[in-house]
Amino acid sequence: MKQQVLLEVNNLKKYFNLGKNEVLKAVDDVSFKIHKGETFGIVGESGCGKSTAGRTIMGLYDRTAGEVVFNNQDIHALKDKEKFSFHRKMQMIFQDPYASLNPRSTVMEIISEPMEVHKLYRSKKDRQKRVYQLLEDVGLNRDHANRYPHEFSGGQRQRIGIARALALDPEFIIADEPISALDVSVQAQVVNLLMRLQKEKGLTYLFIAHDLSMVKQISDRIAVMYLGNMVELTTSSQLYKSPLHPYTQALLSAIPIPDPDIEDARERVILKGDLPSPINPPSGCVFRTRCPHAMDVCSQKKPVWQEAEDSHFVACHLYNKEVMDGKEYDQTAAAK
Repeated sequence: MKQQVLLEVNNLKKYFNLGKNEVLKAVDDVSFKIHKGETFGIVGESGCGKSTAGRTIMGLYDRTAGEVVFNNQDIHALKDKEKFSFHRKMQMIFQDPYASLNPRSTVMEIISEPMEVHKLYRSKKDRQKRVYQLLEDVGLNRDHANRYPHEFSGGQRQRIGIARALALDPEFIIADEPISALDVSVQAQVVNLLMRLQKEKGLTYLFIAHDLSMVKQISDRIAVMYLGNMVELTTSSQLYKSPLHPYTQALLSAIPIPDPDIEDARERVILKGDLPSPINPPSGCVFRTRCPHAMDVCSQKKPVWQEAEDSHFVACHLYNKEVMDGKEYDQTAAAK
């Protein structure tokens, strides 16, 4: 059965002009599709462009090029009135659960504000009833409604942020590193909450994070980003079982394994060199300066995005048959 595509991102670019002819290529020609009801994860190091991609998809940033199609509508081509209606269908959970909440507003005011803006309920009493229900949905209670954000723990504040995102009954939620600011003991609770809400309300998620172990738990498919580029995309199980891109292999090898015997015996992939600047990225493959398998061709041509295995996409010359048949490894190419 063919899955319905809810969101389609085609050749998305987001550049920031820094002046003096300097351009920061935060997101550089990224494409993917998200099916209705699934969780699509994006992972990568800090500064790889994953949060910028999420904010551009949401419409918080204007695109430089490309298109974001949601329910067959190009988001960035919508007029103001159409954008207003669109934001009922797509909401965002932000990384910092304190900075994203107005410290001068009560929980009741924070969660009910979107309802007032969109005129969803006839009376204040109806809005209050809805807020109480949302608080219970995220594991809080109605007694919390008259408190202020500073009175809550980080995990509780993030639950309030989730309740606010649910206030308009959206179809799609972008979760921008929703657990990175939380204690490890609380992270799993929030992930489990998001999974439960998805099942109960039929939600679709774009889940952005740098913690690969948590992304694996919640995601159906995972995309790996590096320096504004997407380097690998496949199902969650396949990515962890058989990563293809050298960068993905390095990320996965950094995840600690609780069994000390296995942890001591396994081989770590250590990347050498610093992360290049997105203002002046390397020519050809952007990962070549840190890649242990770099070849001459890596500095000359950008890898083609291709399906190396069934539903397993990668951008790497190692999986380009024409390149591998005609080129030999040159381990010094990474230093060029």
